Amino acid sequence: MTRALACWAFLVAVVGAPALAPAGPPYVTDDPEPIPYHHWELYLSSTHEVTRAGARGMAPFGEVNFGALPDLQLHLIVPLAYAHDAGGGTSYGPGDVEVGAKLRFIQEGAVRPMVGTYPMFELPVGNAGKGLGAGRLRVLLPLWLQKSFGPWTTYGGPAYWINPGTGNRNYWYFGWQVQRRLSEIVAPGVEVFYTTADTVGGRGNLRFNLGVVLDLTPNHHVLLSAGRSLVGDTLFQAYAGYLFTI
Repeated sequence: MTRALACWAFLVAVVGAPALAPAGPPYVTDDPEPIPYHHWELYLSSTHEVTRAGARGMAPFGEVNFGALPDLQLHLIVPLAYAHDAGGGTSYGPGDVEVGAKLRFIQEGAVRPMVGTYPMFELPVGNAGKGLGAGRLRVLLPLWLQKSFGPWTTYGGPAYWINPGTGNRNYWYFGWQVQRRLSEIVAPGVEVFYTTADTVGGRGNLRFNLGVVLDLTPNHHVLLSAGRSLVGDTLFQAYAGYLFTI
């Protein structure tokens, strides 16, 4: 872990072109706006989810986004995952790797929202027997919309998860987020999202998050969110991350 943090510190020290913090993290709901052409986003983050059955998350994970074309962003997450059973056992190790590509195909207009998609593939790298991965390839197929009104930005939409495996079922995600820029530094927001049952005999889950993006400088950003279920068994969920934009 020390070596990984040193690599991130080196990147921060040697690169410094100004950029703006994006939408998406620290929220679960994403947006259709790719990062600018030939720009980079480098995240060091953690996620946590607590239920009555235990806790799981990624701590930490590295995320890299790259503006490959004017309307295309490439995406990679490489995590260290943990899983804790309420009965006592805890596992820690590599988690499932996520790759994806965000494509914007409708630009925002005076009335028209921005529209895009962001397919993601979760590669079964983590040990499923220890709860560190799904054990099978999972695919997310979303349709995201976004509209801005002065200091307000709102985005969201539907997504479909392909979730193979014994006892599993494919499921839908519906989410929407609203945030307001209060200053050059602070932008708080809130999201509400719903997932249909992802297992046979399971039930849906309605959750919310309160979050904030702190743009400390044009390159350095802190992203935080936390929330829980309104319907379902998630007692607590949280995201904390540092973003360096190039």
